[in-house]
Amino acid sequence: MHASEGRGVCMMSTSWRDKQHPNLINFMATFLAANSYRLNFLSVSPDFIFNNGGASVAFVFETNWDSEKEAAVFSRVNTLKRQFKHLYVVVVLPTGEQIESFNQSYFKYGMVLGCPTFVPVCDPEMGFEKIVKIAHARGVCKQQDIITTMRNERAQAVQCMDAFLRVLTSIPGIDTHDANALAQAIGSIEAIAKASKEFILENTDLSTEKAQRIFRFFRDPQYYLSPKIN
Repeated sequence: MHASEGRGVCMMSTSWRDKQHPNLINFMATFLAANSYRLNFLSVSPDFIFNNGGASVAFVFETNWDSEKEAAVFSRVNTLKRQFKHLYVVVVLPTGEQIESFNQSYFKYGMVLGCPTFVPVCDPEMGFEKIVKIAHARGVCKQQDIITTMRNERAQAVQCMDAFLRVLTSIPGIDTHDANALAQAIGSIEAIAKASKEFILENTDLSTEKAQRIFRFFRDPQYYLSPKIN
C-alpha cells in the first residue's frame, strides 16, 4: 500500500494500548504514518476503529490467545458485532496448540462463519498489517459505491432531461433551444404548465406566439389532443 492510498484515521483503544509492549505500539504508529493514517488514542469499545474513505470499520485484536479467557473474548465479540456493521476479529496464533484451542473455542461458542470475520495470523505485526489492509479495502469499496451512486444519479438526471425535452418539443413550434430556455428560467414541467403567458415572456426569449402555444398546450385539451403539423 502506497502512502497516497491511505489518508484515514485510526482510533486505538487506550486500554488495549496499555496492555501491549511499547515496541508493538511504535511499530503500529510507524506503519500508520507510512500509509498516511492519523493515529488517535481514545476510550473506544473495540480495540481499533478505522475511518477511511467514508467507511467505519471496527476491530478486535487478540495479540495473545489464552484459552482461559476464551469466554470473555467471544462474549465481547458477540456484543460488538451488534454495535458495528463492519467488525473483524484478528487473532494471533503462532503455535499449533493455540490454533487447535482457538478452533475448538470458535465452534464451542457457536460462532457463525463471516459473522463476524475472524482473521488468524502468525504474529502481531502481520495482524496489524492485515487490519490496515482490510480497513483500506473497505474504504475503497465505499468510495466506489459513492462513485457508482453518483453515476447512476447522473444517468437518471439525463433521462429525466430527455423526457423533459420530448414533452416540450412535442408542442408545435417549440424546439430544443426553447425547451432549454424554459428549463433554465422556469424549471420543471409542472412549473411551466402553471406559468402564465406573461411570466414566460418576462423570463425567456420566446416569442409571444410561442408563449401562447405553451400556455394553451397545458390548458386546452382540444389544442393538445388535436393533430398538429409543425
